Amino acid sequence: MAEAGMAGELIKVVTLLGAAVIAVPIFRKIGLGSVLGYLAGGLLIGPFGLGIFTDPQTIIHVAELGVVMFLFIIGLEMQPAHLWGLRRQIFGLGSLQVLGATALMTAVIMLFGASWQVAFIGAAGFVLTSTAIVMSSLGENNELGTAKGQSMVSILLFEDLLIVPLLAIVAFLSPVVHTSETPAWQSILVAIGSLLALFFAGRVLINPLFKILAKTGVREIMTAAALLVVLGSALLMELGGLSMAMGAFVAGVLLSESSFRHQLEADIEPFRGLLLGLFFLGVGMALDLSVVANNWQLITLGVIALMATKGIWIYVAARLTKSDHAIATERAVMMAQGGEFAFVLFSAAATQSVIDATTHANLTAIVVLSMVLTPLFLVIHGKLTSQKGNSSERDSSERDSDQIDEENPIIILGHGRYGQVVNGMMTACGYQTTLIDSDADHVDGLASLGVKTYYGDATRFDLLEMAGVAKAKLVVIAINDPQKASSIVKHLRHDYPDLPIVARAYDRIHAYQLHHAGANAVIRETFDSAVRSAKTALEILGMDNDIAERIAHLYHHRDRDGVASAAETYDPNIGRYKNTHMISLLNEHRADTKVMIDKLMRGEEIDWQPRSGTYLGQSSD
Repeated sequence: MAEAGMAGELIKVVTLLGAAVIAVPIFRKIGLGSVLGYLAGGLLIGPFGLGIFTDPQTIIHVAELGVVMFLFIIGLEMQPAHLWGLRRQIFGLGSLQVLGATALMTAVIMLFGASWQVAFIGAAGFVLTSTAIVMSSLGENNELGTAKGQSMVSILLFEDLLIVPLLAIVAFLSPVVHTSETPAWQSILVAIGSLLALFFAGRVLINPLFKILAKTGVREIMTAAALLVVLGSALLMELGGLSMAMGAFVAGVLLSESSFRHQLEADIEPFRGLLLGLFFLGVGMALDLSVVANNWQLITLGVIALMATKGIWIYVAARLTKSDHAIATERAVMMAQGGEFAFVLFSAAATQSVIDATTHANLTAIVVLSMVLTPLFLVIHGKLTSQKGNSSERDSSERDSDQIDEENPIIILGHGRYGQVVNGMMTACGYQTTLIDSDADHVDGLASLGVKTYYGDATRFDLLEMAGVAKAKLVVIAINDPQKASSIVKHLRHDYPDLPIVARAYDRIHAYQLHHAGANAVIRETFDSAVRSAKTALEILGMDNDIAERIAHLYHHRDRDGVASAAETYDPNIGRYKNTHMISLLNEHRADTKVMIDKLMRGEEIDWQPRSGTYLGQSSD
């Protein structure tokens, strides 16, 4: 008997995996996406398909851990300073979208003849967008790190914060008197205590734990520890009356600056993907076709009315917060559905007699149908937008600049092969940077690597103001366009006379121009590497390493000093090789440099002080 029971359970596991393995590739192949494939597979094997599974809610409850793990990974990509930079979007944009949509949908449901209590519960449940669908869609398109993706993540975080007050409102609306209910102040204290305990564990305990486990060299122990952190933080938040997803997200944020961040992400990723797929299978199974058949008119009208109302308000809220038409439309399509937290809210409302069993079933069917339809609507939206014009209209040159939602002390303009090195050193030293680049494909690619870079044209000075240039401590101009770089320096120096500016120069002439424009420091992009090449060549030819190092060091500072001096005589109206005064000055400077190098080769000391005051007559390395 035991073997038969085990075989039965194994059949269910095999069926789940088989439904995913078959349905998802087919749906992706025909362009409908993996989420719709999971939903269709779940419907096929669920109680209203082949009937292999009869309790989809159990599967959904377990598979919600996929959503939890997804939010943990998102938290790993958000350092506390970055999250603080999103505070206006989380509470500003989030509250605007959620409160406005709730009010409108409450009114719509009341038009169907429901009481205001039932209407509010239905609207409050439907306003909680599906984190799983939105995150999956953003992840598949590598948009989680973009400004558009960050706005949606901010709204989802605000919705997660609403779970506790909404459940409290359900208890308040209940006609059943609960004499043994925990006082509200006590519930609030427990929730705050849970958060403080999680902060303490994240800051004090978790990093040392991983350091100890890393020394064992046992990979599976590190994986177990990663799961322990995610599930433990989720459990702590649930015990405190908050959402599991919020607990996992906070844990991820606390570990975002840990040296183990990338390993944690790699360990969690396989579980996250599998459980998230299982969640969508469960949602497909939960679609009660008998309820839909018996109330098909009401449910169909409900889906259309609520998705349309919510979508329209999301579009309006996006436009009010200065998003363009394309982004506002995409956000409306992607977030117009109900979500997994609606099931929790409706169940609580039914348990406390705020809504009856029929209303509970109808509302659940409406939410599930909206979740099923959303991936299809996204595919249709994608097809329509791709047909609006030819490929030239979709070039990165036509892409609108990202909305910059943070103000960091250092702004780096240009994040290509040059800017990446600068940013790498700055961030390794603990500085927070805002990165702006004009290559759309490059920006999207960096987002998939977890490097947040804003798309935009750095010559658009409103974009620089949005990035907080007025409060910046330093601007590094690393773009590969001499004319644009000079223009940016001139503008910044005019508007912000005290702002330190480090600028990348294409060549010597461009260095002159940047000096004239007012850059504090001008760095020729190939100069340092060329000096290093010459130094290496001297050593290969047999020169003593120390002497070669001193010569390279002297030449470096002499040449920089020569460029600064020549910049004073540079005249853009005179040809490069016709400015006799500048040529004479450069020849004299080179002759003096040769005399100094001759002395170094003979082992003599050099008595020379550059204009910058940094040369000490010996290697700085």
